[in-house]
Amino acid sequence: MAGMTKVTDDRQFECLIVGGGLIGLLTARELQKRGVDVAVVERGIIGGESSWAGGGILSPLYPWRYDDAVTQLARWSQQHYPQLASQLLTESGIDPEYQQNGLLILDTEDRQQACTWAAHWQQPLEVVTTDTIRALEPALGDAPQQAVWLPRVGQMRNPRLVQALRKSLENSGVPLMEHTAVTSLKVCDNRIAGVYTPGGGISARRVVIAGGAWSAGLLEDTGLSLPVRPVRGQMILFRARPGVVQRIVLSRNRYVIPRRDGRVLVGSTLEEVGFDKTTTEAALDALRVEAFRLIPALAQYPVEHHWAGLRPGSPDGIPYITSHPVIDGLYINTGHFRNGVVLGLASAHLLADILLEHACDDLDQTPYRLEK
Repeated sequence: MAGMTKVTDDRQFECLIVGGGLIGLLTARELQKRGVDVAVVERGIIGGESSWAGGGILSPLYPWRYDDAVTQLARWSQQHYPQLASQLLTESGIDPEYQQNGLLILDTEDRQQACTWAAHWQQPLEVVTTDTIRALEPALGDAPQQAVWLPRVGQMRNPRLVQALRKSLENSGVPLMEHTAVTSLKVCDNRIAGVYTPGGGISARRVVIAGGAWSAGLLEDTGLSLPVRPVRGQMILFRARPGVVQRIVLSRNRYVIPRRDGRVLVGSTLEEVGFDKTTTEAALDALRVEAFRLIPALAQYPVEHHWAGLRPGSPDGIPYITSHPVIDGLYINTGHFRNGVVLGLASAHLLADILLEHACDDLDQTPYRLEK
């Protein structure tokens, strides 16, 4: 299999990333670009969990409802994703399909809070009325009297983003070890020395835990109770045609995302069911109902796929991007909840600064630390 690397204890990596999802891949790329000898180890297949399952909107849903710690990361990523998309196309030959569709939010009961947030963070935001709403998204069903319009919000086609990152890392010689579960961490005198897997040990001077919903379990033996839990989200995909939907539309916590080839994603549920990725007929029916309410024309097209992913839920959706409070050389980059794509690029940048002990002038790392 392409990208597979035999587990061995013969080589000591400078840094090992535990978790081959979007957060782990972005972190590996950032460190590799800065000259670090890095490798990635993944319990399943690269990008096969929530990184593949999400929608790829480059904004938190209702962004004004989040803590400033989330907004800080989102804004940094939004500024840098267009350049990353271009670089990845060059490096991998795979287009992650960055698009700036804009985000049309039909819930406006807290629009004053939205306007205050936008003015504070210098984010373009308009409160638009019915005629403009119809012009922005002609396929919309019942249009409200007012909506919130964020014209600069973009999206990435996250499965293609993961594929492009994987290919870029492979082309750069970064080892990617799939189907290699980390069973425990190798710690000597409160210093990380690597990890143990069913196939043997892997030595590393530094280790980054970027295992998404599985991160808390990996850290339990270190005495750290990380409040990161799996939260299931189910989505459906319509095989429509280009132009049926033009904008990302959000209403009642459900969203519609148009892809470049005409496919339309609709999501998503929030379910506290542990590590259960089973899809349900109830969720399929509920998502269909919301899809037809928002975009009636979708009733003409088949549902091509229905899937579930496990998000790494965290308090208030604020990720942990930090060094371990006790064990030297151990780092954490996880807990991005519903916003892994939009927060991921900034998180990788910040984690690399922390690991390399560089001054981080453009991001305040304080909100993402763990107390000793």
